[in-house]
Amino acid sequence: MKKLFNIGPGTLVTAAFIGPGTVTVCILAGVKFGYTLLWAMVLSIIACVVLQEMAARLGVVTQNGLSEVLKSQFDNKLIRWFLIFIILSAIFIGNAAYEAGNISGGVLGLSTIIEPKLIPIGGLSINYFSILIGVIAFVLLYIGNYKILERSLIVLVLVMSAAFIITAISTKPDLSLLFTGFVPDFSSEKLLTIIGLVGTTVVPYNLFLHASIVSEKWKSPNDLSLARKDTIIAIVLGGLVSMAIIISGAAIQQAEINNAADLAKSLEPVFGSLAKYVLSIGLFSAGITSAITAPLAAAYVVKGCLGWKGTLKSKQFRAVWMFILILGVVFSSLGIKSIEIIQFAQITNGMLLPIIAGFLLWVMNQKKILGAFTNSWKQNIWGIFILFVAIFLGYIGIWKVIDKM
Repeated sequence: MKKLFNIGPGTLVTAAFIGPGTVTVCILAGVKFGYTLLWAMVLSIIACVVLQEMAARLGVVTQNGLSEVLKSQFDNKLIRWFLIFIILSAIFIGNAAYEAGNISGGVLGLSTIIEPKLIPIGGLSINYFSILIGVIAFVLLYIGNYKILERSLIVLVLVMSAAFIITAISTKPDLSLLFTGFVPDFSSEKLLTIIGLVGTTVVPYNLFLHASIVSEKWKSPNDLSLARKDTIIAIVLGGLVSMAIIISGAAIQQAEINNAADLAKSLEPVFGSLAKYVLSIGLFSAGITSAITAPLAAAYVVKGCLGWKGTLKSKQFRAVWMFILILGVVFSSLGIKSIEIIQFAQITNGMLLPIIAGFLLWVMNQKKILGAFTNSWKQNIWGIFILFVAIFLGYIGIWKVIDKM
């Protein structure tokens, strides 16, 4: 049990992306398109491993976060502040949307067990579950003693993940159809879902968070092999869980998914009538865990960009995560369907990915920063390929959203 809790940063990154957004988007992908988007998860896993390995390598070698390194590379104040503005804008927009999705996922879980109640404020109806989850996340972040609870929640998410793997097997998928799902298909009606799958796996803020966290565990380039192994194993396992969720979703014989009770149908082969309770606990725990991570990552980014000193309890640091948390609570409690908020959060992250990935790829080729640990030609080929795919998907996503307006 002690080894279970002695987890590396890679596992924490995976726990962050297997949140309510992953569960929701993957199930919806399975419900709408069957197994045909399994290839998109493979692409997402490869992209996540490549980019997170770069972030981890940067953190171990430099002992600094991505935002600190980027800022240090520009002597011209105008360029440096423009860069800081781009990074902060991307992280604030992405994390606010992601935080709303995290909280909405927790609300989705609670609403299945307890009848939700709305608080009328002016012309709006605020779901008090959103406020409740926001308060819990606030308290845990403010006192800073949330490790035990966080670890407990990670165990709950892992239990839910195991349930999906068992469910995927118990649905007895048609293997011939299953294997055809690994053939790329960019049909127009699937593009937003593809962007969502990429966005729910390769989370931009995780690149910043990973680079900052690894320096707490590993202090020397000699530890790079450990960091790389930790990253690959954790992310591949997380990707397999996501695939299992898609396969489980494909077994749902229902066209429209509106709430956790609908999502729980994918668990019924294993848990029967208890399915909704199992999923509710999983969604709630995933929501709380991710609701802590997103504001924390945003605070790390701002701290690095603006050169703040101090601990996690400093006033500036707290002000940043409080702002992101409040935005998340507000966006998640305005009466918009939880499913729609979660999907929007994943699509937003998919659109922000090209910006952050481009910055990371550039940094990883700077010898004055990394010396002998810059990208190899193979890593650059993979990085450039992923960047072009991210740009293509981001462009298509923006065009499709504008086209629907």
